[in-house]
Amino acid sequence: MKSAKSSGTKPDVCVVGLGYIGLPTAAIVARAGCQVHGVDVTQGVVDTINRGAIHIEEVDLDGLVHGVVARGLLKASTAVAPADVFIIAVPTPFDANHAPDISHVLAAGEAVAKVLKPGDTVILESTSPVGTTEALRDLIAARRPDLKCPGLTADIPDLSIAYCPERVLPGRILEELTNNDRSIGGITPRCARKALSFYKLFVRGVCVVTDSRSAEMTKLVENAYRDVNIAFANELSIVADQMGLDVWEVIRLANRHPRVNILQPGPGVGGHCIAVDPWFIVHGAPEHTPLIRTARGVNDGKIHHVIARAEALIAANPHARVACLGLAFKANIDDFRESPARLVAATLARKFGARIKVVEPYAAELPREFAGTDAALIDLDTALEQAEILLVLVDHDQFKAVPLAERADKQVYDTRGIWLDQPQALVPEAEAEPLRKAG
Repeated sequence: MKSAKSSGTKPDVCVVGLGYIGLPTAAIVARAGCQVHGVDVTQGVVDTINRGAIHIEEVDLDGLVHGVVARGLLKASTAVAPADVFIIAVPTPFDANHAPDISHVLAAGEAVAKVLKPGDTVILESTSPVGTTEALRDLIAARRPDLKCPGLTADIPDLSIAYCPERVLPGRILEELTNNDRSIGGITPRCARKALSFYKLFVRGVCVVTDSRSAEMTKLVENAYRDVNIAFANELSIVADQMGLDVWEVIRLANRHPRVNILQPGPGVGGHCIAVDPWFIVHGAPEHTPLIRTARGVNDGKIHHVIARAEALIAANPHARVACLGLAFKANIDDFRESPARLVAATLARKFGARIKVVEPYAAELPREFAGTDAALIDLDTALEQAEILLVLVDHDQFKAVPLAERADKQVYDTRGIWLDQPQALVPEAEAEPLRKAG
């Protein structure tokens, strides 16, 4: 296979999908000196990036994007353009039956296939069920019979196709895209080596090559592992509620054991990774994944446990005003995907209307599910002045900084354990149980 560019010349790169992973990746690749063409289906996103601005919240991303756009290294459009390396970073949601939906990946593959030439490399980064990279390869082979695809020809293939998932923490994406190890799975070993040479342009972490199916499974396993461990903590918190125990104290003491490391419970599990990826494993082997399925049920069930206890507390104080603190799925980001906090707050708003106020420093307006509820978005100072009940749903730094003196006269339900210096204002479990069953 001939290289699309002479040795030593950095490749032109096309990144399809400019969301929470695609845009930071495009910016980092551009910073490494590659000419990057970003693609997104939303014109507003394209226009924002071409102004050198960003449409998502991520530490230091604004300055990086502004810099690479100003230098002419990154531009965006709604159409795929010819390049040497194509990175697909589009969503992979699941449907109502938790079956994975790879239609966005295949649509991106359709667009990329039109502009491919011999020597190009196609890399899928979207979290995907096992076999998706091969399905992408098969689609390209069907659309472009003039190109020899890896694994389908006895000759040297014209293309390299690989899978390389991210493993980053929101709020640290730029740092972790650069420094974390990467698993690079090729359709063939030759494909893996070609992708490896690209990632070494900007990744300082160890890049380990494998086959595409193993790399796909590795990404799913990483998030399923975390989901199972969070489920233990969340189940423990429910048991502690029933027994009248302080779960944070129990975990603190248990973790003094040299081989115990219990995670912190919360109001559930959110985000597009941990709350979604385990279902891809379950869907692929439904008869052999009882633990993973159960963990998903525990973490989803914790959301309804929190709603029931919050409803009981609010009902027991019929004139109290309530401030729900946080909507994001984790601290200090503006990502609300699959957020348990969002579901809890919206459910309470639908039931209690104008009594519910929401504090979310990373939102300019309430999400669509609050429409018609009379709930309002307010700032933290207003909440501390007006609300009698504080419901902590997200551990934003802004919330952690509130001293006891400003909340000592409040009733607090802290689902994140950020205010351990204040007793929890919880109704007895017996009063919450009927509400949980009714919900």
